[in-house]
Amino acid sequence: MKLLILSFYYYPDLCAGSFRCTALVDQLKKIVGDEGSIEVLTTMPNRYASYAVDAEAFEIQDNVTIRRIAIPTHQSGFFDQAKAFLYFAYKVRQITKHQDYDLVFATSSRLMTAVLGAWVARKKQSKLYLDIRDLFVDTLHSLLKKPIGRMILPIFSRLEQWTFNQADRINLVSKGFADYMQDRYPHIRLSWYSNGIDPEFMSINPYAYHEHQSGSVLNVVYAGNIGEGQGLDRIIPQLATRLKNQVHFKIIGDGGKKNSLVESVKGMKQVELCPPMDRQQLIHAYQQADILFLHLNDYPAFRQVLPSKLFEYAAMGKPIWAGVAGYAAQFVEEEIENAVVFHPCDVDGAVRVLSALSLTFSPREAFIHQYARETLMYFMARDILSVIFMVF
Repeated sequence: MKLLILSFYYYPDLCAGSFRCTALVDQLKKIVGDEGSIEVLTTMPNRYASYAVDAEAFEIQDNVTIRRIAIPTHQSGFFDQAKAFLYFAYKVRQITKHQDYDLVFATSSRLMTAVLGAWVARKKQSKLYLDIRDLFVDTLHSLLKKPIGRMILPIFSRLEQWTFNQADRINLVSKGFADYMQDRYPHIRLSWYSNGIDPEFMSINPYAYHEHQSGSVLNVVYAGNIGEGQGLDRIIPQLATRLKNQVHFKIIGDGGKKNSLVESVKGMKQVELCPPMDRQQLIHAYQQADILFLHLNDYPAFRQVLPSKLFEYAAMGKPIWAGVAGYAAQFVEEEIENAVVFHPCDVDGAVRVLSALSLTFSPREAFIHQYARETLMYFMARDILSVIFMVF
């Protein structure tokens, strides 16, 4: 039995796709054992131009072979990312040309890795399992401006149809995607394995935490991508101005809209911008925070997503201040204690709900147990293998 794993990001890269795929391969490795082999085709770490980390281009770990492809550098723009992906796809085609696989697995947020997985599976007459982390076509409806959108959207829509219709099974990370999929692809068998909590965040010591002193400035931390999807440049400057003497924002990360954010908070001492950090540094930053901040831009497509950062935040036990709508808002309200929600980009709403947070440690033990990444990926790995043997 031979499995091909396609992921544009993989350990030691810093992003949700990397953490998810790495944990999944760890589980597949254990379950498959000596009965098969796993080949991972990914890229050299490239998520953030400002975060450089070394990785081997070729590794063998027992029954797992990892090939990391060096792609052209990019700054998270649409066209330079497209160029980087085309090179990745070209190299994948070369590597797989004379190989056979029982199953191709592709995890994808921007659709194209899923398209690549479908192309390889078709060539090799393999089973195909897709892990869809975002509805890219739906997102493009919100992000692309006319007339560019009118030209590009039909192309990606056709690519999505061709790709999804080839899949033997599709996993979706958000239940918010259900209506979209059932309306367009009612015949496809779906699975629902969400993002989860990695071991680094599973056993946090509450006594290592910074304790807020009454009357002092609130330390608010955001960590993650700084892109169009997060819309930080549409909320942080306004909140920092309104809460000038009450809140200090620490923004950790990088992305396509970081320069816009830098310009919009220029001269604001209450906003601190930091480059991406490794996970141990990040945990320390979380522990020093009073509140963890999350925000998605005010676009219709984002009402269906479930940000992976929510799981990490919730595991830290800190109060959560979230600007989200739709399914994410419902999830926060129903699943995470000591968390408040306001409508994206709504400064008045954000200020109004802030006072409802309790500046205390919340263990959230039931949540952590339910969404432990290791457990979720164990069951997802079994689901993937069941496709090979057609055990439905």
